[in-house]
Amino acid sequence: MYSISGLSSVAINIERTSKPNKTRLHDNHHPKLLQVKAMRAVVQRVASASVEVDGLIVSEIGPGLLVLVGIHETDSESDADYICRKVLNMRLFPNENTGKGWDLNVMQKNYGVLLVSQFTLYGIMKGNKPDFHVAMPPQKAKPFYESVVDKFWKSYNPDAIKDGVFGAMMKVNLVNDGPVTMQLDSSQTSKLEYKWHGRRIIILLASLDGLAFSDRPVLCDNKVENMIFIE
Repeated sequence: MYSISGLSSVAINIERTSKPNKTRLHDNHHPKLLQVKAMRAVVQRVASASVEVDGLIVSEIGPGLLVLVGIHETDSESDADYICRKVLNMRLFPNENTGKGWDLNVMQKNYGVLLVSQFTLYGIMKGNKPDFHVAMPPQKAKPFYESVVDKFWKSYNPDAIKDGVFGAMMKVNLVNDGPVTMQLDSSQTSKLEYKWHGRRIIILLASLDGLAFSDRPVLCDNKVENMIFIE
């Protein structure tokens, strides 16, 4: 990852537009603008959940949250921070004292969280066959996933955080309570991908609200946080 201030060879300008959802990016090489997805979590409120590997239960929780974690190839620490914060603060549990149905988070209930890495959340169907090329490669995804688990440990009671076995063939058993299932994406509008001189470039933005790109040959303002070149 490179700081935008160090990429003087790339000249892109950001300006205000009256169409917040119409983000445009241009340079003299007519780059193709693509929406880049971010880290994904499928959160299920459970009465119980467990992970089994080779016939042995390696992790289990009682009431709490089962979280399937999908890691995109462009994910960064900020995506992990977002997912950790949102999962732990989602008010998915009832408050028996007040009678409110969606009032308490998993920490307030002192319930468990079971994390399971699942790259298939970024599967793309090509015909009838799934393709997983946008998921982070295993050699990078393993330490990244471990850092996600570490964030949960540090943000909550470590004894309440369980996880599966990265890369293993797992059997995940659960009793969905409700059922309640939510999907979280860390940032649907903070990343853009485009082609420039035959290279894929990922631009990470602080915010896309009310912004557009023009072809004026000046450097980006501070709305752009980082740029990643991917061969």
